[in-house]
Amino acid sequence: MATFVAVFGLASVRRVHLGILMFSAACVVGVTLAGMPLKEVVGGFPVGILMLVVGVTYFFGIAQVNGTTDRVIGALLTSTAATPRAVPVLFFALAAVTAAMGSPQAGLVTAPIGMSVARRAAVDSVLMAIAINCGISAGAFAPTSLFGIVTYRIARGAGIDLNPFTLLAVAVAANLVLLVVALALFARGPVRAQHEQSTDVGVETIVASHERTEEARRPLGALQVATVVCMALLVASIVTATLIGVEPELGVVALGLGATVTLIDPASGSRAFARIDWSTAFVVGGVVTFVGVLQQLGSVDLLGRAAMSIGTPLVAAVVVCMIASLVSAFASTTAVLAALVPLAVPLASSGRVAGWALITALGVCATVVDASPFSNTGATLVASALEDERPRLRAQLLRWGLSMVLVGPLLLVPLLVLLSGR
Repeated sequence: MATFVAVFGLASVRRVHLGILMFSAACVVGVTLAGMPLKEVVGGFPVGILMLVVGVTYFFGIAQVNGTTDRVIGALLTSTAATPRAVPVLFFALAAVTAAMGSPQAGLVTAPIGMSVARRAAVDSVLMAIAINCGISAGAFAPTSLFGIVTYRIARGAGIDLNPFTLLAVAVAANLVLLVVALALFARGPVRAQHEQSTDVGVETIVASHERTEEARRPLGALQVATVVCMALLVASIVTATLIGVEPELGVVALGLGATVTLIDPASGSRAFARIDWSTAFVVGGVVTFVGVLQQLGSVDLLGRAAMSIGTPLVAAVVVCMIASLVSAFASTTAVLAALVPLAVPLASSGRVAGWALITALGVCATVVDASPFSNTGATLVASALEDERPRLRAQLLRWGLSMVLVGPLLLVPLLVLLSGR
């Protein structure tokens, strides 16, 4: 386990790809310490998750390069006459929808637009940043997005019956509550008068906004209509499979739909290969492979039993979720989910805490802290703000993110445990 933690630290300090380093270390530790054949160690690489990530990000990559995603966002923006108080809610929804389309990081496309709109609409930049982060955190747990895929697939692989739509519903509800809290705290925060902002926003932003409005008013082309239909089919297939109790092969379906759109427009299919999130696929793959070695060594069960011995099962669950939140505030959320969901399995499988409640709470707690400026999401939000706003925004997002390390687990875990009847 010490090697596992050391690899995390080394990858961060040396800026080495975590998945590659973790996979290499897993092979060394598996062969030397666990006495496993190399073939068995390599066989622990989660090919199923790899296919899911590739299929989903490829399909939604096509939707991005052929303009369908931009048209959907543009239509939502132009069809909503939002008041200043409603603007953060609108961007929460936009970020959630975009993050649900394959990769949570896709939701960050709303950051530059949202921070500019916030300034023009006299909305506190802190409020807008939190709204966008909450939207990403909510949409990222959709069955079509990576956090949802990683969480429920690992949980189900461990024998925990976690409904992907329950996971999504809890994520959406929790982040809506946080959005309401942010509205109460920052709706009247310090912003400049609207007439002072025209020169700060810049001509390019205004022109881009005008172009988006004009583009959104045009009818969809045949290729974009086909892409929207395929999106609807993808969602419908997930819903149908879940309702009849069948494990949805999301990666296969997404690749098939991507191939269909590619036959219509081969150029978009070729360009979409650059949108495949290989980095995330190998982060998850490397971490899961190493966790498999730790399971062979008995380290996972040992840590799980240690967590179970911390006071009551409820206290143990809160501690596990706090650890996930704290690490996620400074590291890759995907890697945290891949690493800590298996470590929570012994407690979740003990029957003392409902498995679906613990895994759901762990997943949501690991993402609500992503507003921290030390995470990718928080750093992007700070960078999207104007220079004079960044110091205050950075300080406020740090306070918000670190407060979620305590608030998320302390409120969400007891609530879910109560709802589960345990």
